[in-house]
Amino acid sequence: MSQARHVAIIMDGNGRWARQRHLPRIVGHQRGVEAVRRLVRAARAMGLEALTLYAFSTENWRRPEDEVSALMSLLKRFILSDLDEFVADNVRLKIIGDYRALPADVVGLIEEALARTARNTGSILAVALNYGAQDEIARAAARAAEKGAITPETIGAELDTADLPPLDLLIRTSGEVRLSNFLLWQAAYAELWFTDVLWPDFTPAHLEEALAAFARRERRYGGR
Repeated sequence: MSQARHVAIIMDGNGRWARQRHLPRIVGHQRGVEAVRRLVRAARAMGLEALTLYAFSTENWRRPEDEVSALMSLLKRFILSDLDEFVADNVRLKIIGDYRALPADVVGLIEEALARTARNTGSILAVALNYGAQDEIARAAARAAEKGAITPETIGAELDTADLPPLDLLIRTSGEVRLSNFLLWQAAYAELWFTDVLWPDFTPAHLEEALAAFARRERRYGGR
């Protein structure tokens, strides 16, 4: 049986969760943050080395301005409320994507969080902010070309996730069955697990279910 080291999650369904309850979308996002908090704690307890969460994509800028603003406010509140816990629990925060394009006050909080957790040696929480996999691959290929030959190895060494364990399992909630420009390179041989559960309802028990399904799979990497 295989033990997953690195799990990534496309956290989908906040808006639908709110709509089903006749609530504003922001309430769905708020409940989604609560689900993040539960899962981060559970992942540490389950022994995962790295958890990568798709929080804000390069395409999410197309959403209504008030929704984007609300998402940025939630991000700030999450950092402010949970940073001390990350420090105390030896969690290292990592950001993938071009987070410096976010509002200046958000960037400042992110850089403070990165600095305060930089020396932590426990589990890694990687958050994808202003992230798109195609953009990541293009940036990595350009940097590899500047240094010499372009090969899978040289591109892989320049990816935003180069210092993380290889991706083992990619989870998507809400019933959608696509990758939505998330970790396309890293998912080449990752196992995929889809669930109809909307993200605000996703619990540590669902994560345990996904990890159990992963452990039962045989990973052949193209072999027999």
